[in-house]
Amino acid sequence: MNNNGLFTSRGEIILSVSFSTKELIQFVQTRFEALADPEKAIPMAKYMKTEMPFYGIQKTERNLVNRELKKQYRPKDRRQYNTIIKALWKLPHREEKYTAIQYAKQTDEFINSESFSIFELMIRQGQWWDFVDDIAIRLVGRMLFKERKKMKMILDRWIVDDDLWIRRSAIISQILHKDQTDEEQLFRYCLKCIHEQDFFIRKAIGWALRDYSKTNEKPVREFLINNRDQLSGLSFREGSKYVTGIN
Repeated sequence: MNNNGLFTSRGEIILSVSFSTKELIQFVQTRFEALADPEKAIPMAKYMKTEMPFYGIQKTERNLVNRELKKQYRPKDRRQYNTIIKALWKLPHREEKYTAIQYAKQTDEFINSESFSIFELMIRQGQWWDFVDDIAIRLVGRMLFKERKKMKMILDRWIVDDDLWIRRSAIISQILHKDQTDEEQLFRYCLKCIHEQDFFIRKAIGWALRDYSKTNEKPVREFLINNRDQLSGLSFREGSKYVTGIN
């Protein structure tokens, strides 16, 4: 990694850092190998019901590495941003894929439709809640917030996609949008999947409704009451958690 010093008017040094994707990957793997705990790796994989290997690194320790990445390896442009995310995502350990997601979240200026195909690929390949939910809410949801008209057209296709994780992503994509939530879109997506029996879809419906009820309780109450016979017990319980006036 090459550092070229620049100076502010007050004589403070600012480092302009150039680095290769290979150097960044080597940094991540070296740090993770040093933090690896094989005794923790086995139960972590068991909890996630996966055969994908873990280093056995706790989230707190991973976050320390992620902070160093943000500080020392900021992408100079979108091309480098996309290249790094793809390179991290291709690595074999689950913690490395978590880091790909975290790296993607750290540079807000590149979280838009120009990077959409990468995030979609990660959801389709990730196929489990620990990957999908973070991508759907923090990346796809962020793109929806910025480019609502364009992303709404994409998500309207997602809600009828054959992949349940894509449908789940469409349902939960507005979580944390609060008063910027597109209420019509939220309720329409819930109704579109209301008949599904898969746990993760039912949970997503309840989660999305519950989150919006914290901002706007009345329409969620009406939706729950009007659709109580169609909603699964799980969706109804989750969606009504913070809603008053429902027995």
